[in-house]
This record gives sequence, C-alpha cells and structure tokens, in this order.
Amino acid sequence: MKVLMSSRCRQTVYAVQHGLCRVLQQQGWEVITAGAEGGDNGRKLPPEDSAFERLPVDSRGWNPWRELKLCWAMYQWYLREQPDVVHHFTIKLVICGSLAARFAAVPNIISTITRLEPAFVEERNLLQTLIKGLYRISLPACHTVFFYNTDDMAFFLEQRLVRKEQAQLIAGSGVDTTFFAPVTASQSTALRFLFPARLLKDKGVCEYVAAARWVKKTYPKAQFWLLGVRDAYDSETVSRKELKDWVREEVVKHWDAVEDVRELMGQADVVVFPSHREGLSRVLLEAAAMGKPVIATNVSGCREVVDDGVSGFLVPPKSISSLVEAMIRMLKTDAAQRLRMGEQGRVKIRAEFDESLIIPHILAAYGVTS
Repeated sequence: MKVLMSSRCRQTVYAVQHGLCRVLQQQGWEVITAGAEGGDNGRKLPPEDSAFERLPVDSRGWNPWRELKLCWAMYQWYLREQPDVVHHFTIKLVICGSLAARFAAVPNIISTITRLEPAFVEERNLLQTLIKGLYRISLPACHTVFFYNTDDMAFFLEQRLVRKEQAQLIAGSGVDTTFFAPVTASQSTALRFLFPARLLKDKGVCEYVAAARWVKKTYPKAQFWLLGVRDAYDSETVSRKELKDWVREEVVKHWDAVEDVRELMGQADVVVFPSHREGLSRVLLEAAAMGKPVIATNVSGCREVVDDGVSGFLVPPKSISSLVEAMIRMLKTDAAQRLRMGEQGRVKIRAEFDESLIIPHILAAYGVTS
C-alpha cells in the first residue's frame, strides 16, 4: 500500500506528519511526502526518513498560473506513483491536491484543514470569495476532511464548503509525549519567556515584544526569547528592520533556528504564544508536553490546549495590556506553583493529545484496521 502526503514545505511535513509516517512504515506502507524544499519555523531540518517529492508550492499569495502549475505537477505525480491514499495539509495543497487527485482517480482522497487565517473568517473580500469557491470545487473530491477545532469545522459546514458526512474532528496531529518530555532547566535568577514560532504578526509576535518592553520596565532582569524566522513570502511577516530594532534595543534575544527545539524550550520557564487564531497550536502542545506553563490567547486552536489558571493563562487576542498582566502574574508566581502548572499541562496533553490517541483515527480513514 502507498500513501502520498503533501504540505507547504518539507519542514512542516516533518513536524506534522513524522509520527504518522513512522507508524505507517512500521506497518509496511510505502510513504512519500511532498512540498516545497526547506522550511520556515525556526527548526533545522533533520535527515529525510522517507522519500520526498519537491513540488512548486509558492507562498507568495494566490496566482492562477502558479496554482495551475502546482495542480499539474501533483496530477503528474499521482499518475506516476499510483497511490492508494493521498493526504493533503495546508490550504494550497488541499485545494490543488484534491483537484489533481480527483482527475487522477486516486481511490482515497483525504484533506486536513490545519488552520484558517483570521482574515479568511473575519473579513469579506474578493480573495475570501475566491478561496471559498475553490474549496467548493475541490473538497467534494475528498472522502474525508479532518478539522483540528470545532470552530473551523462549524465554519465550513455553515458555508457549505464541506458535507457533514465528510467532516471529522480530530485533536490535531498529536504530539509524541515521550520525545517532548520535561527536562530540568538550568538555574537562573531571571524568569525566561519564550516565543517559539514564525515571526508573523498574526502569530502575536508584535504583541509579545510590546508586552516584553512594558514588563522589563518593572522587571528588568526578565528575559524574553524569540525562536523563529521571518517568512519573506507572507504578508504578515515582520520586517527585517523591526527584528533588528528589537534585538538592538535588547528587548528580546533572537534565534533563527536550532537543531532541536527541546533544547531552548527546556531552558525556558514560560512559553508565550499570543496567536490571533490557530488550527491546533503545535507550539502549545509541545510546550505543555514538556511541562512548561504557558500564556496563550483565548482563540480557536489555543484555548483547547490550555486550562486557564491551571496549566497557564489565557488572554484576549491583540491585547498587549492583558499579555503584560499575565506575564507579571507569572513573574509573581513562585517556582513551585509554576512547576505544578506545567505538570497539569502535561497531564492534559497525555490524556487528550498524545499521538498514540490521534493516529488511529487517521489510519481508520486510510482504511487501516488495528
């Protein structure tokens, strides 16, 4: 049996699908992944553990000719490989891949709606109308459409972009809680906050830096770390000048990429992710699995992971003042209480989001019986 999986880039393919690929390979499946080369989430690429197909995925907005080129490339790939299952992640691969798979007569077509951009849900414009139309054309080809949160699934059902019998809710792609396990951080008199994500405005990086600036006025020893890279093709990315100014001002310390995200996350005391909207935040899943208390926004894809006041704090999106208050609460919370918060977060992740709980649902859609 053969499955082809595609996502935006090789790094996101690895981050999201590594556990699933491993299980499939153990069961004798041939797994081929695909996307653009490279990555943009601040993690250096590991060696490839499955065959990889480079696709012409362009992140520079929507262009009819570029998307037709992607559709054609995927159609040819499917004809050449003759897969039993195809599985698409992220918006362009879902749309172009589903259309290509339909014309290539792939027996089982699966798509996952990983995240809806805030503007897609909140604003009505020509681009939103276009993307809805493309979803209406492409998604009927899918046998299963997975969603990571109830809000996104409800939106697609209300807009009649997907049929009820297609839609399935799963708790993300799961996280390996053995790999992402608690480590003992080095001793420090300063509390260390970490923002580990792409440096995009809709991920809340500007609010994080603004809040850090305010907190440092009262708590000058507090440290604020950034782990992530600019996405030059995303309109939400921060400018080079902004990033240089933040570092020069010594508001934050910045890392572009690390070999193993656990090294830096393990040394942080609190993980902060004030995103405007997520599918299901992998950043928060990994942080909580490592026993880190978190500060996140009370939005889709974040609130599902954090129990407010138990494993961390939830704040309104785009609210710098609320983020400042949450950071100060963490600073005033003693180390023993922060440890208990982290422990409660890990308990929740192991009970609800461990990949051993999620992968069987995906395998069932592939037609694999346990």
